[in-house]
Amino acid sequence: MDFLGVPFPVFAGQLLIGLINGAFYAVLSLGLALIFGLLNIVNFAHGALYMVGAFVAFLLLDILGIGYWPALLLSPIIVGLFGMVIERFLLRPIADLDHLYGLLLTFGLALLIEGFFRQMYGVSGETYAIPSILQGGFNLGFMFLPTYRAWVIVAAIIVCGATWFLIEQTRLGATMRAAVENADLVRAFGVNVPLLVTLTYGLGVALAAFAGVLAAPIYSVNPLMGSNIIIVVFAIVVIGGLGSIKGAIISGFLLGLCEGLTRVYYPEASNIVIFVVMAIVLVVRPAGLFGKTA
Repeated sequence: MDFLGVPFPVFAGQLLIGLINGAFYAVLSLGLALIFGLLNIVNFAHGALYMVGAFVAFLLLDILGIGYWPALLLSPIIVGLFGMVIERFLLRPIADLDHLYGLLLTFGLALLIEGFFRQMYGVSGETYAIPSILQGGFNLGFMFLPTYRAWVIVAAIIVCGATWFLIEQTRLGATMRAAVENADLVRAFGVNVPLLVTLTYGLGVALAAFAGVLAAPIYSVNPLMGSNIIIVVFAIVVIGGLGSIKGAIISGFLLGLCEGLTRVYYPEASNIVIFVVMAIVLVVRPAGLFGKTA
């Protein structure tokens, strides 16, 4: 059976790959949009911290024997705490300077982190086993759906939905947004704004680490995994609208699907389709699909 000139199993398989990539794009873009939208920090270290999340999970398993599920919880916490240290001691001293300084600092930090792991582990990568409960798959008739890949999609949807709810529907989220608009007023109500900023950065970084743990069994753990994806994630954040939580989530999933479909009908363009979409969106709507216009 064909679908638009392509055998349906091939079409469905590429759609699934696109959805899986979209899950990673959505979680990573969400963390990046959260940091930029609430802190106005262009966090170029985001891809490196995504890689660190995968390596922390690998080291927890390799050294301490901690399994996949504890690592999925502990790795984002550990990397989130590391991110809070970065914000407190590196980013806060330059918070009042031009945003370019923060971009350059995080870019340099990304190079340092990546260089450290390349020196320690090389670039060949380390394998990270899929937990036994998520091995195997489902026969859907027209294709075989690996259980782990289905879990990645479900986990990404749950985490993205929970983060959106936290930022948009809770009192804590409202306080975070208010601190961006008028930090002095929020401080007058007794809110510790610097601590709130640090926690926000830690949350954004923890999302990157969570995506890294999810990616580890699929793409292997290697020091280049962050640099290979971060430019695409930045493009997705621009398409969704800088700082837009909803835009990051929706654009991440949709552009993952778009990339997968492009591999079916025009494989040569699959590596650039997201950037083509970004160019079109910026021409039609410079603020992004869900960004606020001036």
